[in-house]
Amino acid sequence: MGDLDKAIIGRIEKNGHKFELFLDPDKAYDYLEGKKKDLNNILVAEEVFKDARKGERQSPQALQEAFGTTDIYEILETVLHKGEVQLTTEQKKKMLEKKRKQVIDLIAKEAIDAKTNTPIPPQRIELAMEQAKVHIDPFKKPEDQIEKVISALRPIIPIKMEKVQIAVRVPATYAVNAYSILKSYKIVKEEWGSSGELLALVEIPAGLQGELYDRLGKLTHGEAQTKIIR
Repeated sequence: MGDLDKAIIGRIEKNGHKFELFLDPDKAYDYLEGKKKDLNNILVAEEVFKDARKGERQSPQALQEAFGTTDIYEILETVLHKGEVQLTTEQKKKMLEKKRKQVIDLIAKEAIDAKTNTPIPPQRIELAMEQAKVHIDPFKKPEDQIEKVISALRPIIPIKMEKVQIAVRVPATYAVNAYSILKSYKIVKEEWGSSGELLALVEIPAGLQGELYDRLGKLTHGEAQTKIIR
């Protein structure tokens, strides 16, 4: 068990009851960041509380009703994934900055400017988020926050989420390596010519067009042919 004086609290509310756990701040942070894969040594005290600071324990009946178990490690996992963890100010700042960057990168890959149908640079997205005063939740997955963020950005940027289909033709010399690149996207249709050339139709988020063209261009020295189908 860790030091109770340095412990942080993880909490969740279910069925009108509060459930709190004492957690090791560093190990809890590492778990939330994905650096730690197991639940070992995250708990500072193997008790579930109504009010951790007051030392008021939660009843086994309330645990069973809320979680379907009294196993403290199953409860811990639920708290870490769905509850609120009181990280230190510095930890929360680091997590927030990382999650914010992930959201920006995801939007840059999957969204385009609705007026020009071109990708939106991450810097423009970041500035628009600051202007719209967008709040990022450090504990939620980036994918779960995209819809809310894009709604907030639309009054500032003509933004839309869209996928495009691109026809690709690659000479036989580069076909096998090009196929490895295309597999990292969604291949809708593929055909191999008698001479070994590759003809493929791939579907990608519109914001990834530049990335695809760049990867194919570098591999084939500009010999790959591409055309947007829709």
